[in-house]
Parts: sequence; C-alpha cells; structure tokens
Amino acid sequence: MGDEISHRHFEADDFSQFRQNLDNETEHLATLFTGKGFSGRGDILGFELEACIVDSDGLPASINRELLTVLDYPLVVPELAEFNVELNGSPVSVTGKVFSRLHDELRTTWNACHEGAKLCNSRLVSVGILPTLEPGLLNSGHMSDMVRYHALNDRILALRDGAPVHISIHGSDELVMHHDDVMLEAATTAFQVHLQCRPENFVADFNAAVAASAPLVALSANSPFLFGKSLWCETRIPLFEQAIDVGKTYPPRVSFGNDYANGSLFEIFHENQSKHPILLPYVQDEPRDKFSHLRFQNGTIWRWNRPLVGFDYDGQPHIRIEHRVLPAGPSIQDCVANCAAFYGFVRALTNLKVPIEECIPFSVARDNFYAAAKHGLDANVVWTEGEIPVRKLILDLLLPMAREALEPMEIPTDEIDEYLDIVQARVETGQNGAAWQRTWVEKHGTDFSGLVQAYIDLQETDKPVHTWPI
Repeated sequence: MGDEISHRHFEADDFSQFRQNLDNETEHLATLFTGKGFSGRGDILGFELEACIVDSDGLPASINRELLTVLDYPLVVPELAEFNVELNGSPVSVTGKVFSRLHDELRTTWNACHEGAKLCNSRLVSVGILPTLEPGLLNSGHMSDMVRYHALNDRILALRDGAPVHISIHGSDELVMHHDDVMLEAATTAFQVHLQCRPENFVADFNAAVAASAPLVALSANSPFLFGKSLWCETRIPLFEQAIDVGKTYPPRVSFGNDYANGSLFEIFHENQSKHPILLPYVQDEPRDKFSHLRFQNGTIWRWNRPLVGFDYDGQPHIRIEHRVLPAGPSIQDCVANCAAFYGFVRALTNLKVPIEECIPFSVARDNFYAAAKHGLDANVVWTEGEIPVRKLILDLLLPMAREALEPMEIPTDEIDEYLDIVQARVETGQNGAAWQRTWVEKHGTDFSGLVQAYIDLQETDKPVHTWPI
C-alpha cells in the first residue's frame, strides 16, 4: 500500500482483472508455502516511524511536501495527512549491537528531519496521537497529494454507502462523533516494527507476536488524549479501528484478527483473498511471482500483526511480520527499547516447550490486548496461570525470559541491558508516554499547546520517558 497509483477512479474491468490476478498470485503463494519457496534468511528487523509536523505553538502544520523537498531524504516519505511524514529504516540482522544500529540510523534520520523542519519554521513530534489536533483539520482538504489516499477514501465511503464514520470511545471521558471521511486515521501515528522470519518459524513467530501484543501496548502506550478528551491509554487502537470501518456487511479492515495461525500463515493471505472485498483494483503489468496484486490487497487490510510478502536483496521472496501495536515515541531511545522488547518477548515465547497458543486461547489474547490498550500499565491480563497485573507479568516473567532468549544470539550483554533496562525502568516507575502526558495535564491543566511544546523539548533530549520531569 506504500506504492503510489496513477489514477483515482476504476472501471468494472479493473475489478475483474485485479480479481483474476489476485487469485492467480494467491494460488502461486500457496505453492511457496508448501514447496519451501521462501528465503531462508530471518531474524531481521526493520521499522517505520510516523511523525507529526507542528508549528511553534505545537499545532499541526500541513507542510509535508515543503519539508520533504527541503530534506530530499529517501528514507522519509509522505503519510496520509499533510502534517504527517514517515521515517523508514534499513533491515538489520539480529546479531551484535543490533539495537544500537537501529538507534543510530533512526537518530540520524530524525536529526535530518529536525534540521529540515527548522528551515520550514516547524518542529517534528513523535507521539501516538497529537494532543492539539482538532476535528476540523481532519478532512480531505488536508490529505497528502497522493492519488492512492484519495482513491482509498473514495472506496471506503463507497462500501459504507456514503454513511459517515461513527466514533465511540469511552475512557475517563467519552467521545462520540461522526466524521465524513477516513482522515481520522491521520490522527494515529505508530512505530511499526518489521520482523523477517525464517520459514520454520513463520507460525510460531506470528502467534508469539499476537500473544505479546497486550504487554507491549501496555508498556508503550502514548495516546491518552483526542480532541480534548482523556480516553484510553492507547486511544490510537480504537480510533484506527473505527476510522476505517467499512460497515457491518464486510469483515473489519483494522482488527486484532480472528485466530492464531494454525497450520500456516497462508491462512491469512487466503482470508485476504476470499473474505475481504477489493478496495483498490490497481492492475499492474507484473509477473505473478512479484505478487503485486496480492501485496496491494494485503496493504489495505490492517491487522495489528500483519504478515507481509517482501523480497530479499537477491529477489528471493520472504515473509515478515509487521507489528503495528506500538505507538510513535516518546523518544528515539524509547522506540528502540520497544523494538528490543518486541523481539525479546517474541523469541522468549517461541522458546516455550508448549506453544503459547496452546496456553492462552486467542480470545484471551485479544481481550488482553484491548484491556492493555485501555488501561495501559494499570491493566490486568490473563496469562498461563490466570489473571495477573500486566506490570507484574512484564517485570517478573517476560523481561527475564527476553534477556535469557537474547543472550545466545551473539548480542552483547551490555547491548541487551541498555535497551531492556529502559523498558524495565519504565514499567517499574509506571511512567510511559500516556502516564507522563496525563500527569502533566493534572499539574498544568488542559493547555495542550503547552503540553506538546514541553513534550517536544524533552523528546529532543532523546532521554527515555521514565526520566522525564513534569
């Protein structure tokens, strides 16, 4: 879905041809799963960090084209709204000082964006939901000038028969509203981690990522405010799901999913083909082993853990898991620490003697996820031995297991400690991004402009959020 398209409107023939190509490519993908046709390389990490551009008052600045022109930086691209950009990272093998390498690249890209923003009289902020956003800014007039975004908006509204999007989120406050397009999605910004998997680990890695989603969203939550309301600790989760709602006729495009992977990750690609209507029938003149239509269809279905087909540098196809649970920010250090926790938790759970999906039913993993998104580090979840506070689960079980799982992987102990210690301190203090924002408002009042400016000042120090003063 990251690729641009050449036209916005489609004919019946486009849908027919796209469907034929999608079916052929899905059939071909099945042969790769059964015939060991994927790259054997794995345990490779990458990332995407979405960010907001703001003015000197912390208000959204719709200047991403101006910023991107000044930057001329290939790793930074537009996002849905004109006040959003996305920073991309290069794939890194999980060995040696892997997390430091991720940090160094992201920090370098972030610094380039920071300097570019200054030239545009603006600043960059990495936060799950920008507290100064107002509904009036989230309309197609502020949509990035990329054809695919406008076409996507057209198609989602068409599936809804023109009905407005209904938002209903209940937290400390309540938000109930209607909206006329998909631009509410632009309020949600994430730090998406990609894990390229070895074929023998496809199912285990995916199921572990699903089960680990609850503790990961709890420890990383950074989206407590939307339109002046104090809602979930990670309000980004229900907002994204509701903003891309295609109505009751069709399966949701944004969801936690329906089940673990049982025998093969192909089950999910088959579901994409057979159960989800085509949103953008953009026909491409590509051979079926490029999977252009399958990948495009997959790019319009946003599971919180999403398997993707990609290609190695030598053209071999691979499977990677895009973990969409983590919000953007608060600091670059925090983002990379969250990445280390994600990989450590996944690898720890795949090392269990009994597969995690046999210990925790999918319905429980899903309930855990939404409880953690709503309550953050104050959530209780259900684990293998019953109900447990999520902070205790992370501190007493998952972090020690993650350290033990990472040690045999030729990652230096001080590298593991540097990043997992950040997570540990954050959980021990209870101060993730959501908690810091709420405490700031309790002390200073609902001055969201002041909140964003204070947040950016601290973010620019690159110190982890558990050390931030109020």
